[in-house]
Amino acid sequence: MVTTTQQTSQSRSPAWLAVLFRTHNNTRTVDVALVVVRIALAWIFFVYGAQKLFGWFNGGGIDGTAAFMADGAGLKPGKFFAYAAGIIEFGAAIALALGIIARLAGVALLVDMVMAMITTTWSQGLHQTTGVGYELNVALAALAVVMALLGAGTFSADAVVEQRLGATGQSSDT
Repeated sequence: MVTTTQQTSQSRSPAWLAVLFRTHNNTRTVDVALVVVRIALAWIFFVYGAQKLFGWFNGGGIDGTAAFMADGAGLKPGKFFAYAAGIIEFGAAIALALGIIARLAGVALLVDMVMAMITTTWSQGLHQTTGVGYELNVALAALAVVMALLGAGTFSADAVVEQRLGATGQSSDT
């Protein structure tokens, strides 16, 4: 219960200030934020996966990616890792765009980014003037964790599947 003194001091605070420091968001705000995260990850990994698998967007295709995986990243056999990375990135992008199996896609992309850091960018440092550091990997991994922890949200195919499965609305995440 809020006392009269607390109510008075709260009512004197500008509304914009209360918004800046609010820590509890409504479900709609979270769902919209999840759509934004899904779209950003989907677009980035669609391009990355398409570069590896098909050579689109000036990518190396499977052969160029396999050579990089084997020689640049030290992952052998290079063709296996080229297909694995391409399928994970392209597949997760499609899944996130549709909002289906978003938690699994988030975990897969997190693993993909950790592998990229370990094999390629970690030795370059956090930020380099050449743009080769691992800062992008960290940002993408963090967004992937958001997907893994929160799922796709209300505006997704996952929500439709959940509803059709007859979910009770009770979360086992707590």
